[in-house]
Amino acid sequence: MKVFLRIILVLFSGSFLCGNMYFWVDESGTRHYTNVTPPAGETVEELFETRKAFEDLTSGEKFNRKFKVLKIFDGDSLQVTAFDLIFSIRLVGIDSPEIGAEGRHDQPFSREAKAYLETLLENREVVLKSYGADGYHRQLAEVFADGKNVNIAMIKQGLAEVYKGDPPKTLD
Repeated sequence: MKVFLRIILVLFSGSFLCGNMYFWVDESGTRHYTNVTPPAGETVEELFETRKAFEDLTSGEKFNRKFKVLKIFDGDSLQVTAFDLIFSIRLVGIDSPEIGAEGRHDQPFSREAKAYLETLLENREVVLKSYGADGYHRQLAEVFADGKNVNIAMIKQGLAEVYKGDPPKTLD
């Protein structure tokens, strides 16, 4: 019952939709809730996620909650899990070289940026400070590992630059 109430709280605690939430049970009986497109072939129930839900998990007095890093996609995006949920994260305020997709070539230093982020975060627990969601339904966040701001570390290492687009209004 506690798990059910926790899921309801996470899914319905806000009023602004920021993306789709998916639910399915895999062949081993594990229940999955995620904002990431589920594996092909799974019977999926589509739910809705609220922007407020993620913010509730990552701000204010709850700012010290730990998230387990599952995967590093490139130098500025990753996947984390906590509370039986999976979230896609975009490091807010920075931009790193893109790894080629769909037949495109890698941008220079994209593999180095990903490798450095992996050294900082792979299989680690992190703390996130939320700034809402982007157009791809990824959560925009500052990422902290052992008290170190990973977003800033990527810039200091020369593997990311300050994001040139409009930053979230609350980003300091």
